[in-house]
Amino acid sequence: MTFNAFFNRIENQYQAELPFVIYRKPNENNIFGLLQNTNDLFFTEDFTEKGFVFSPFDNTEKSVLMPLEFSKSFKTVQEISNKIETSKKWAGINYDSEKNIHINLVKSGIDALENNQFKKVVLSRSETVSLSNKNPFSIFKNLLENYASAFVYCWYHPKIGLWLGATPETLVKIEGQRFSIMALAGTQNYNGSLNVKWQKKELQEQQYVTDFILDNIKSTIDNIKTSPVETVKAGNLLHLKTKIWGVLKRNTISLKDLLYSLHPTPAVCGVPKIEAKQFILKHEKYNREFYTGFLGELNLEVTSAPRSGKRNIENRAYAITKNSTQLYVNLRCMQLKENNAIIYVGGGITESSNPESEWEETVAKSLVIKKVL
Repeated sequence: MTFNAFFNRIENQYQAELPFVIYRKPNENNIFGLLQNTNDLFFTEDFTEKGFVFSPFDNTEKSVLMPLEFSKSFKTVQEISNKIETSKKWAGINYDSEKNIHINLVKSGIDALENNQFKKVVLSRSETVSLSNKNPFSIFKNLLENYASAFVYCWYHPKIGLWLGATPETLVKIEGQRFSIMALAGTQNYNGSLNVKWQKKELQEQQYVTDFILDNIKSTIDNIKTSPVETVKAGNLLHLKTKIWGVLKRNTISLKDLLYSLHPTPAVCGVPKIEAKQFILKHEKYNREFYTGFLGELNLEVTSAPRSGKRNIENRAYAITKNSTQLYVNLRCMQLKENNAIIYVGGGITESSNPESEWEETVAKSLVIKKVL
């Protein structure tokens, strides 16, 4: 399908107030679309269904499903145009009220850390800005052009709302029995080089995430391997990343139990998870909804050819079909409501956190999203 025909079809779906999701995976050119046939609201019961899942931060709430059996799927190839430049119009915003609220929230988090309630907590805020460009598909195209290494999406359900994002973080990828995940934490501004010095606070934050993941997968994943910690760029920000991969043991745990043993990870919640989550729900004073939840393809079939080699020359003609689940943490996202965009940003708090610096980190993250508005 041509690029223009793809978006015409999505526009018609949106005008008809029918659910859809369009998305592009990191470092790929294909844009996928899933159009639901009715406006019914479906939920996944146990993550065995096939489709696209959209899950909230609070894992006691239901995850929305666009079922493959009640949807049409199609794709196009991204057209590349000139990238937009960072907007300067946001520099003059008066943040005084929001700043004081967030700094006080961070201080309360540090107090709780010093009282040994937890080792780390991720605290966030929302920011509402008026839209001059109200077309979600223009915003989606801007996200595509600016964040090639992110999972970029536009998700809509008339009974839930309209969300867009460009997230740098994978929750899990499972293809057949192959399993991979990433530990992503720590933030600083990108100033032209990946060769930067990280402070103890960021290194500690990232290690908490890595240790949590390894502890939670050790009974269900064989041959676990981890990469060295690397600095990666996402928009105008840098993060610390560790890749973790292995082989999923058969019949040891359901996908739902595996996902909820990990989600929400310390990168978006804290350590220990339950205590940090309770603090967040009590003190943030707003509902994160789908921010810091997860989203992506659930149990879709993928076909790949066997690897070439003398031993399987005769088998090269035979394709292998496997179930594939690719889920991403919903970061760098926004919700469109009426004439406004609600932007969600946060950061990890440890005992060595500085409240003023934590505020500045959320401002930097908000500019990543505002760049495309």
